[in-house]
Amino acid sequence: MVEYPIPPDEASNLLSLSETIIVAKTRYRVDHAGRTWEVDVFAGENAGLVLAEIELESEDADVALPRWVGEEVTGRPEFQNSQLAQHA
Repeated sequence: MVEYPIPPDEASNLLSLSETIIVAKTRYRVDHAGRTWEVDVFAGENAGLVLAEIELESEDADVALPRWVGEEVTGRPEFQNSQLAQHA
């Protein structure tokens, strides 16, 4: 997967091609203990939901969890964008 900033005009054009519901969220990158966490703060019908994720080299990689990290939700379908879109 490749991630890169999309210019606003191109983003608008891409969104106009979409037939799916858009999940509204703002993504923040937070550095902690030498790693970068991606923190999504949801809006709209999903307001109040905040999810944090980190990319690891392997499942057993050592990682220092920040105080603000809560329950592990990896693999839980109710937190996938496809499910969150039903509330958008």
